[in-house]
Amino acid sequence: MNNDSSSRIVLALRDWISGAAPGARLPSTRQLVAEYKASPVTVQKALQALTSQGLIESRPGVGTFVRAVRTARPSDFGWQTAALRSPSSVLPSSSTMRDVPNSAISFHAGYPDRELLPERLVRGALARAARGTAALSRPPAAGMPELQQWFAHELGSATPAGFTPPTPSDVIVLPGSQSGLSSIFRALVGAGQPLLMESPTYWGAILAAAQTGVRVVPVPSGPEGPDPAELARAFAETGARVFYAQPNYANPTGAQWAPGRGEEVLEVVRAHGAFVVEDDWAHDFGITSDPVPLATRDDAGHVVYIRSLTKSVSTAIRVAAVVARGPARERILAHRAAESMYVSGLLQAAALDVVTQPGWQTHLRSLRQQLQSRRDLLVTSIREHVPQAHVELLPKGGLNLWLRMPDGTDLPRLTRDCEDNGVIIAAGTEWFPAEPPGAFVRLNFSGPNPGAYPEGARLIGEALARQG
Repeated sequence: MNNDSSSRIVLALRDWISGAAPGARLPSTRQLVAEYKASPVTVQKALQALTSQGLIESRPGVGTFVRAVRTARPSDFGWQTAALRSPSSVLPSSSTMRDVPNSAISFHAGYPDRELLPERLVRGALARAARGTAALSRPPAAGMPELQQWFAHELGSATPAGFTPPTPSDVIVLPGSQSGLSSIFRALVGAGQPLLMESPTYWGAILAAAQTGVRVVPVPSGPEGPDPAELARAFAETGARVFYAQPNYANPTGAQWAPGRGEEVLEVVRAHGAFVVEDDWAHDFGITSDPVPLATRDDAGHVVYIRSLTKSVSTAIRVAAVVARGPARERILAHRAAESMYVSGLLQAAALDVVTQPGWQTHLRSLRQQLQSRRDLLVTSIREHVPQAHVELLPKGGLNLWLRMPDGTDLPRLTRDCEDNGVIIAAGTEWFPAEPPGAFVRLNFSGPNPGAYPEGARLIGEALARQG
């Protein structure tokens, strides 16, 4: 067998194929042997090479043919335009859920890095849950009784004297707090109705409101929380019956309401016969203070309380709970049952296992120290390399640092320039239900590679300086 002879046949046949019609039959092996004065083995080698290149195809018992080139027919979904009609609302998107290269310095994400999670506890809990009955059984619609008990006890243990603590039957276990917000807004507000919302606030709540079709009314909120007088005016002017708020370590600002502000807000809510939806997403992320839920000072059903374990236990274990009393609880449960019927018993069992292990409290103490060192490193880096940025407050908990950039900052350009240099930031526009009053940026200090924070801050400063 001669490789040169085989290559010579391949080249010759490629020329012949280029001028032949798709489906044309090649000469037989015997004819090719005679034409190119080569052995049958050499001819077969050439044909195999052409087949591997996708130029010809063999049909046993029939012959060898020029392969037909098939042009993919473009998909036509035009009919859906008429069927779907115009969207009822334009749903906002968020940069916090983006996947980025591992080499990038990531300040944009909304979840803590893996090294901040109780990995050993989670792996052990999942293994034990897989061996238990939860792996093969359906839990009650409102959640596993033991997990309901845990959530109720967590809130009840902080309830002061004179208030009735919640019971396990007040708890509904959720597959993450995001779906809980959608159910609460549907059950307590309803499409087209007003919903008061702190501004800025969690982008996921803005998304849930848009998806539900409620009408969001922003209430300005600063480092010490919303102004009770402004909140009362918003209730009176809109006729709203629900206020969404984050009293502890708000996303994105990190703000914790000033002492006494919760009581003032509750007075306004009670006076208007309304609800406050308290999102306690960062309950496990205190740094220099401890969260005091607003729900601990209400036993009349005005506060609908949400607490999530997704960020603090594991992003793979999406488990949260809503604590609500009275008819409101039944309406929320009805919406949850219609949407997901029940939450995976396997995940519930694993979550319960983690938070009831002795190592859980040890982990939380270590987590507090790690978050403080990360926060301080980022703040120091920003003050050194981005002196034009104003740090609104030093957060006492949570995962985020909120920066106000100089007036006139081109945020889209800033985020693009930073990304081009390997630094991913989140423009603050995503956290405002209406037009933002300035140029803001949210940086997450719980992401990977904290050693790169000074370099990331330097690159942000350089990108900002290029704007003049």
